[in-house]
Amino acid sequence: MTVKHTVRTYSSKENLPREEQLAYKLAKVATDPVEVDPEVVDMVINRIIDNASVAIASLNRAPIVSARTQALGHKVTEGSGFTGHGALLYGAPDDNAAVSPEWAAWANGVAVRELDYHDTFLAAEYSHPGDNIPPILAVAQHVGSNGKDLIRGIATGYEVQVDLVKGICLHEHKIDHIAHIGPSAAAGIGTLLGLDTETIFQAIGQGLHTTTATRQSRKGEISTWKAHAPAFAGKMAIEAVDRAMRGQTSPTPIYEGEDGVIAWLLSGPDASYEVPLPEQGEAKRAILDTYTKEHSAEYQAQAWIDLARKLHNEHPELADPNNVQSILIKTSHHTHYVIGSGANDPQKYDPQASRETLDHSIPYIFTVALQDGAWHHVDSYAPERAGREDTVALWNKVTTEEDPEWTRRYHSLDISEKAFGGSVEITLNDGTVLTDEIAVADAHPLGARPFAREQYINKFRTLAEGLVAPEEIERFLDAVQRLPELEAGELGQLNIVAAVELDKAQKGIF
Repeated sequence: MTVKHTVRTYSSKENLPREEQLAYKLAKVATDPVEVDPEVVDMVINRIIDNASVAIASLNRAPIVSARTQALGHKVTEGSGFTGHGALLYGAPDDNAAVSPEWAAWANGVAVRELDYHDTFLAAEYSHPGDNIPPILAVAQHVGSNGKDLIRGIATGYEVQVDLVKGICLHEHKIDHIAHIGPSAAAGIGTLLGLDTETIFQAIGQGLHTTTATRQSRKGEISTWKAHAPAFAGKMAIEAVDRAMRGQTSPTPIYEGEDGVIAWLLSGPDASYEVPLPEQGEAKRAILDTYTKEHSAEYQAQAWIDLARKLHNEHPELADPNNVQSILIKTSHHTHYVIGSGANDPQKYDPQASRETLDHSIPYIFTVALQDGAWHHVDSYAPERAGREDTVALWNKVTTEEDPEWTRRYHSLDISEKAFGGSVEITLNDGTVLTDEIAVADAHPLGARPFAREQYINKFRTLAEGLVAPEEIERFLDAVQRLPELEAGELGQLNIVAAVELDKAQKGIF
């Protein structure tokens, strides 16, 4: 049975025992030898496929080219007695891809995040738990782990991140959500390597301490750093584990300290949080609460794309701005203020805005999906698509507002009623008012067409087509679906070699 742990600030005089600190309790979750449930094993495989899909589709986008070129400047060093085999980079041939694991996590993490197209979990905070996979997989390849060890590590990474996301809100205080990835990835790596509780405790503390940053990366004119941020957290987690394994310690207590995260970065010294964690011996099943994306857009946009697609088919006249007076989207607080008109970001209505900015604009996304009846990870963001005259006219008629009931459902801990959509009210110029609503995306576990293994594989085939040779696609899909059977040293089979030439970035320091 899941237990909620109260987390608050303690003065230095109170001398909070290590065993009572959240970082130590997270470490205890990581060291619990409980077996991984079969459903969790299946979902871990699904999410490795999912990550590979979106990474391959991104291989020659500028942020990935930059990160990959940096990583290739840090090849693994053989023969020192302390290094492993290195880790591989998505797309790169094996004979040229073995780099130091923290740099593989960096490059692969950017590739996974660039299109904003992989899994998500939303609660008190929001997250992409699949960001845990690149650092855990990189370390697993480097040290020669087997498939079962990798599964255990990934199950821990998801468990810790989801539990933190359920209990601790970061964005309320303008702290970027990568602050939950540092601890979760460190914990997952600790499980993978079979480290002791004390070592993982120290790594979690360092992982958190080095990944607290402001969320300006997701505000206003959104830059290419948006894709780099979670990869940076994964890279920091690997370095934190490495230092902890060498006996180096972390700021303690990192969450509860008088000058710690809660007191000065979150709700202050008088605040407390409730973080749910599995009991000792309880299976780590948090990955089953998470959900992936059918569309390449911010998760809160998923349901709205599906609703716009439905309205396009039922009312094709809505695509013409000359027929529409206004479109009002009623939704949750988070959707309204982060990616809706409540953000008060003029960039969300700018036809020349970056892809990253348009990805965080519900007015833009709903408009294009309403006009096209579809969504494409490249074409829907193309400058010529965003600049189309009829699109800009309709786009500027779309606004959002918070609806308290949709906010309540967004934050509900009851998975059966938790919702990420809302209702829409479209007023036509002839006075007709059309209304409709959607609670969850079609691909959500409770949606109209939930994703299962077939859909994950189809997503991979679709995004890899033309970029990966057909025989390489089949080889990867065969290997990943045999993950529990892969022996020590065989995790390199989870890499994918591209059939297209990989671009290189302009020279930097490395």
